Amino acid sequence: MTFDHDWNDTSIIPTSGKKIVVSLCGGTDSAYLSCLDAGIDVSPTGDYEYHTFETDKYASAVSRYRIPHAIHHGDANGWDILKGRDVFLLLAGFPCQPYSVAGKMQGTSDSRDLSQVMYDALEGLNPTHFLFENVESKAKHDWYKNVSKIRQAEMYTHDSAKVSAQSRKRVYITNIPHNELADQGIVLQDILEDDSMTDRDKSYCVDANYFKGGSMKMYFEKSRRQVVFNDKGHPHWDKCKQVGEADLKGYDIIKRVYSRQGKSPTLTTMQGGWRMPKVECGSIINRKINPDTGKRDDYNPDIKAEPRIEVRSDQKTGTLTTVQKDNVVVDHEQMYWRALTPLECERLQTLPDLWTQYGEFDHKHGYLGEVRPISNSQRYKMIGNGFTRAVISHILEGVYS
Repeated sequence: MTFDHDWNDTSIIPTSGKKIVVSLCGGTDSAYLSCLDAGIDVSPTGDYEYHTFETDKYASAVSRYRIPHAIHHGDANGWDILKGRDVFLLLAGFPCQPYSVAGKMQGTSDSRDLSQVMYDALEGLNPTHFLFENVESKAKHDWYKNVSKIRQAEMYTHDSAKVSAQSRKRVYITNIPHNELADQGIVLQDILEDDSMTDRDKSYCVDANYFKGGSMKMYFEKSRRQVVFNDKGHPHWDKCKQVGEADLKGYDIIKRVYSRQGKSPTLTTMQGGWRMPKVECGSIINRKINPDTGKRDDYNPDIKAEPRIEVRSDQKTGTLTTVQKDNVVVDHEQMYWRALTPLECERLQTLPDLWTQYGEFDHKHGYLGEVRPISNSQRYKMIGNGFTRAVISHILEGVYS
C-alpha cells in the first residue's frame, strides 16, 4: 500500500489495517534492516507498517532516502499518535548521552533523557514485543525496574564484538527470548578500505563524537577514537606490527606498542634540543590482566595470560635472553595514522556500505525532496548514535523462535 502523505504532518494518519512496527529515536532506521533480517516483513508489500520517530534532520533524511515507505512522525514525545493501533514491535534506542561515561552522566536530570518517554510508550502502546537499548551504565537497573513494573522483561548485555569488528557493550531490555551471540571472528583488519594496519582485533567503540577527530594521545592514553596506521610512503611500514601492551604507572595506563618485527629501528645521530628519536624499552612478558580493572590478576584461573610489554622507568632493557623479541624498542617518530572512514564505521555497525552517504531533504507533501550527500561529520554522528544492526537482528530472530 502506498501513501501520498507528508508524514511530518501527523494530523491525519491513514491506516492500512496492518500491524505496525514502531521505532522511537529511530536514527537512520537500521532497525528496519534488522526487522527484514529477522523475517519481520516491513517492506512496502509486507505484513507490517514501519513507523519511525526521529528529530535529527540528517538521520531522518537518510531514512527517507533509504526507506521511502517508512512513516515518519518526528519527536518521540508524540508517540501517542499511534494509540489504539495494533503494535507488533516497539523499538527504542533512547539517547545515551545522559548516561554515557563520555558525557556528564546527569541521567534523568539531563534534558536529553527520554527514558520516561520509553516507559510511557511501552504502557500506552502495549506492543506484543519490545526492545530497548542503551549504554552499559549503573542506571540499567533503574531502567529494568521501571520497565518490569509495566511488562515482564529480561535484561541482557551484549558486546557487538561478537558479530562485528567493534567492541561495543550495550544493555538490551526486552521480552524477546534469545540466545547469546555467537562469535563470528570478524576483526578490524577485515573492514578496512585499504591496506592500513591495525594494532588490535576490535575497534574501540565508535560514538557520536568521532567527527571531532582523533589524536595519538586520545587513542593511546584514553582508549578512544579508533585509528589505524598506514605508510604515507614510509619504506619499512610493511614490517611494522604491534608487539604488546605497555604498562605505565602501576598498570593504570595502558599503551599499545609497535615494533618492526620485534627489532630496534635504526639509530641516528643526536640533533640536540631533545630532538633525538624517542624510543621505549621494555620486555615482553605473559601477564594476567583483569579486563574490568586493567590491573594484574596473576592468580585468577579464569583469565588467560597474554603477551604484553612492560616498560621500564630506568630506560634500561630487561635481561637479554635467547628469545629475540623479549626486548624491543619502538620509534614513535615513525608512526603514521589516520581516522576510520565513514564507510568503515558503517561496517563496524554492520550497516550496508554507504548507507549514510545520501539523504532526502526538504520533503514536501506529494513530492520527493532533494537528494543530497551527507557530510562526513554528520555521518559519523548518526553512525555512532545508532544500533549495531547484527545484534538487533539476532535478538529479533527470537520473535519467531
